[in-house]
Amino acid sequence: MPENPRKKKRPLNRYLVLTSVPFQIGITIYLGAYLGELLDSKYTFEKPWFTILGVLLALVIAMYSVTQQLNKLNKQDED
Repeated sequence: MPENPRKKKRPLNRYLVLTSVPFQIGITIYLGAYLGELLDSKYTFEKPWFTILGVLLALVIAMYSVTQQLNKLNKQDED
């Protein structure tokens, strides 16, 4: 019995997903820096340690998220 084409999942538009990646990375890093600056203004240190930590943590989170999205796209291609 042939499959009903309407019930098939439509794959995500790859270009739309891939063009949103830079915005996602930028927003994540901006929020990490903003949170770090807020903490630096509250707790005074010699150097802006919270800002540095916030940016690095946001970078790790952004890269993890991008990796997950790319793995999802690759799995859709295989199906």
